[in-house]
Amino acid sequence: MLAFRRAAGSLGERMPAGAPSLRRAAWAGLQDSMPRAAVLQIHARVAEARPSAWEDPSLVQLWGPRYSVFVVAERDRAVFSLGTLPDDDAGLRRARDLAARLHAVLDGAPMASEAAGRALGVHPNMLRYAAATGTVLIRWDGARRPTVRTVPPPKSDPRAARLELARRYLHVYGPVTAQSFGRWAGIGPSAGAAAFGALAGELVPVSTPAGDGQILAVDEAACRAGPAPAAPARLLPSGDPYLLFHGPDRELLVPDAAHRDALWTPRVWPGGLLVGGELAGTWRRAGPVLTIAPWRPLSAAERDAVVAEAGSLPIPGAQGRIAVRWLT
Repeated sequence: MLAFRRAAGSLGERMPAGAPSLRRAAWAGLQDSMPRAAVLQIHARVAEARPSAWEDPSLVQLWGPRYSVFVVAERDRAVFSLGTLPDDDAGLRRARDLAARLHAVLDGAPMASEAAGRALGVHPNMLRYAAATGTVLIRWDGARRPTVRTVPPPKSDPRAARLELARRYLHVYGPVTAQSFGRWAGIGPSAGAAAFGALAGELVPVSTPAGDGQILAVDEAACRAGPAPAAPARLLPSGDPYLLFHGPDRELLVPDAAHRDALWTPRVWPGGLLVGGELAGTWRRAGPVLTIAPWRPLSAAERDAVVAEAGSLPIPGAQGRIAVRWLT
């Protein structure tokens, strides 16, 4: 099950550089709520990733599922925006009204979200609700509030976008439940159940150590297949899809309760250290120093792989100069 998730999440051998690989890396979106987390997620999956990878012309940044910051393929903009459009009349009116008003204020030019909020007479955070229309893109580098701009609406049906969003979630996070999809997408349990109901003919029920769930029928063979060779080391940032689980799935990922508490903390999560396909510790970075807290003794070869991975991180001004500090 975990091997399938690693393979579906492109965490084996790195894909070649280029727009197709970036889209595949962002198949379920790259959560970018921590500054430049999307770049580190790309680096874990795509070769030759640079610090500017998130700015590739094939990618866009928006408020996506749960109104969190995401980097997604531009051609998938509808999936991660219209797919989260509210089903209730009040929520739908709010999204469309804010989007229309924002478009009128911006008049085709980008603007700081604080200034846009003042112009509309709303708190800047309220602008997130317009993003579900698919007409609002952002640029956020983690230092200040984002700038916002409007674009033409996607030529997609919101229902089709919702179902495709569910398929993406099922593929990268599966096996999963309708309830977990509703929580991840921010659409609620009833909307999640409705989406899975509409996909019933495409789904296969499965029993797992984490409980009953569902997968896409097209993924069944891959789920049953033996694990592919695992990467020697990957440094997964906070918010990486491989780590975004709750409840029994966390127990499956990290059997030791103390280690779970260290990875999924009450406040800002650290990154996860993946060694040979196994979550083997946590990491944090302060400037050019990467502090790693392994959960087990690592062999000399494993440590060398981790140090090499750390040195390759696409951090502005720090590539090749990252120092690794081990906590024991």
